[in-house]
Amino acid sequence: MAATDAPASLSELRTAFLNALKETTGNSAINTVVDRYLNMGLQDMHQERWWWAERRSTIRTNPPYTTGTIAVAVTDLTTRRTVTGTSTAWSTANSFGDANAVAAYKMSLGTTDVVHLISTVGSATSITLDTTTPYTGASALSGESYAIWQDEYGLAADFGDPLDMRFFDEDRRISLIGAQEFYLQYARNSRRQAPKVATLIELGPSGSAALRRRVVLGPAPDTTYIIPYRYYTTNLAVSSTGTGAANLSAAGDEPIVPLAFRMGIAWKGLELWFSTRHKNAELAADFSNRYATTMLRARQKSTSADDRPRIRPAVSSYWATAKRPWQAGTRRYDGNAAFDEMRF
Repeated sequence: MAATDAPASLSELRTAFLNALKETTGNSAINTVVDRYLNMGLQDMHQERWWWAERRSTIRTNPPYTTGTIAVAVTDLTTRRTVTGTSTAWSTANSFGDANAVAAYKMSLGTTDVVHLISTVGSATSITLDTTTPYTGASALSGESYAIWQDEYGLAADFGDPLDMRFFDEDRRISLIGAQEFYLQYARNSRRQAPKVATLIELGPSGSAALRRRVVLGPAPDTTYIIPYRYYTTNLAVSSTGTGAANLSAAGDEPIVPLAFRMGIAWKGLELWFSTRHKNAELAADFSNRYATTMLRARQKSTSADDRPRIRPAVSSYWATAKRPWQAGTRRYDGNAAFDEMRF
């Protein structure tokens, strides 16, 4: 990008930041601190929900697997956790490439409504149940029916928050509710049919500090559904090769913010700089006002289809009488101003 163009990349935003401070460029120690404040500004900017951070994805649900029969012994805790299958293909992938049984899937044994959690899938005919959900029946099982199903699904890796806090899916058929209400309605979630509600859960970190957002569907899906959903991304930066990331790190990285509003990142960073590093309330307020002005313009750039206050007069009764203007006695011919004002 030319030197006279608007700042776009991390290095250019850094230069704009330093110019506002009237600091010289090229000092690596200062650059590191400035980059931190720029990323703080980027993250702070996205505490609001911006149209450029909207993304979409889909969930494909798996149908329950019920092929074959199972047997469970009751000798001790180990045998009560060991499920042996006959004519089963638990480790085999279905036509979509997903295994028929996976750790953390749910499983019912025989005709009981007890829900068991799968700990491991040893082979096509061997499953170990979780220690918290062993088989508790008094008699051994042999040649019994069973079902394996999934009600919890992973979301896009950059999923931050749902776009609509009322509905999970784009079709607006699956309501989004809190976890407490969800588990009051679907404590076992063993009934399987078309999902009606969903709740979001956070799994603890696994291999990184990042939380793992997942969705639980209730009732559990009874067949394969394609569920489209929209969300706000956590990938607020993109590298020169197109790789998304939460922060700006390399000099050529660019924020996902449209070019016209990227200086807002510098204004917010400078506000934080003067409010926390130099304790200058006057300059912090000045840059805060610059940031607010920039982002107000960004808010006004939202599409024409976005929700806005609108005046919608109740005209249904008017149209009912106006569709036959020749009919005697209709109120269209009243001498007052009701017709012109579309009221009665």
